[in-house]
Amino acid sequence: MGGMEAMQASNMAADGETVLDGLRVLDFGQFIAAPSAGQILADLRADVIKIEPPGGDASRRSGWQADNCGPMFSAYNRGKRSIVLDLRRAEDRGVALDLVRSADVLLQNARPGVMEKYGLGAADLRKRYPRLIYGSVSGFGHSGASAARPGLDIAAQAESGMMSMNGDAHADPTRVGFTVVDVLAGRTLATGVLAALVRRGITGQGAHVTVSLIDVAADALSQQWAEHQLLEAPPSRCGNGQATLAPAADIIGTADGKIVISAYLQEHFARLCACLGRPGLAQDPRFHDNASRVANRTGLREELAGMLADLAAEDACSRLNEAGVVCGVVRELGNAMDRAAAAAPERLVRVPSPGNRQLRMPALPLTIDHATPRDAALPELGQHGEEILAELARQETAPSIFSPLLLAGEGLGVRARPANWRDRPWGRNGISLTLDPLLHRRVFRRPASRLAAQVSGTTVDKNRRGAQCGRIPSGAMRCPWESLAPAGDIGLDW
Repeated sequence: MGGMEAMQASNMAADGETVLDGLRVLDFGQFIAAPSAGQILADLRADVIKIEPPGGDASRRSGWQADNCGPMFSAYNRGKRSIVLDLRRAEDRGVALDLVRSADVLLQNARPGVMEKYGLGAADLRKRYPRLIYGSVSGFGHSGASAARPGLDIAAQAESGMMSMNGDAHADPTRVGFTVVDVLAGRTLATGVLAALVRRGITGQGAHVTVSLIDVAADALSQQWAEHQLLEAPPSRCGNGQATLAPAADIIGTADGKIVISAYLQEHFARLCACLGRPGLAQDPRFHDNASRVANRTGLREELAGMLADLAAEDACSRLNEAGVVCGVVRELGNAMDRAAAAAPERLVRVPSPGNRQLRMPALPLTIDHATPRDAALPELGQHGEEILAELARQETAPSIFSPLLLAGEGLGVRARPANWRDRPWGRNGISLTLDPLLHRRVFRRPASRLAAQVSGTTVDKNRRGAQCGRIPSGAMRCPWESLAPAGDIGLDW
């Protein structure tokens, strides 16, 4: 790679590592759905402030007593800053509203009506701050007869039909072994927020992104919805296999463990039989097509188990993979973690936590321009409260929050307005608005860019970090920077 190519690759990697740098997110979430969305945004380098009640997010001690960073909290809160606010107190509600004033995104999964009770509902906040992206998770929707129902992952698994098709045919319906709906809801919320941010970059308008657990569960079962309608029969529980395909997700024993095999396409089944030394089995009348194999699933499993009985699981899986057959060794979680650490250590992040522990956790399962995942600590309860309050105090003395609305082409065109400009008692000459150095660097990607505030065709240049911008007084072609009186929209061109 030449010098120019290496520099371009380095620049792309740097951009990938800071893709949401400068974005502020308020995470009011509890447990999994909203906090996991917040962690995705934190992994993409947004500044995520976790607003916790006295005692903290309930997930801190869910199934854990050693300290306030239990397994559930540890899984979905790295890289955030924590402040404790008691929303029952007017003073703390005021702090929350001050934080909203400078925020791009708010996430919450409180019970219906709770955020509204404290003046933090979507309708009120979006009226005051129309650029805000407000993300909500509910159990059973935000309107209708079921909106007030309490909702957790297990209720959505049950009500969606997910449990009815999970487990063995002669056993009770079974829940999926982890909180799959909560996790998918967090991913869905993050997707919606990112889409809303893109739209805001085009239109300048915020959004209310709503996600419900029941909708997420139904979406996860889209194939089963189609099967039910096309086959005119409900999906049945069939354990590890699939009701209409064979072999598909079938667990077969080996000399020292178990493997899962999926080879229901005819050519794949022929490869499977040839690889295991029984090519003629593909023409056996019991197994010559998928329908026959489904009808004779028990006999098929017995034949496969006989062919694999003398092979170690790793050896069997290696041979089948080389033959183009989908299979995998059924591993205990600890073994899977060790293999992940050995095979792709760059896809794990270190997460310091209380008690001098250091967890190793899966990184966000995507990369942007080869960016390296970032190690990030878990926040102690209220750890960053003083720091966050000090930032608010600085904003009170020098309003500094601009948000980019349009990023286009090689340059950067921005239409910006301070988030709290309507609340400011401007003096006769006004107070200059400041694009602070940190946000300047984040928005313009350079520590000292040439800024021009263009309003009504008049330009004032400022070639320094933290350039101040405001509306040029009527009739003036050029004027001292300090005399600009801010009002309305301000245009910035780079």
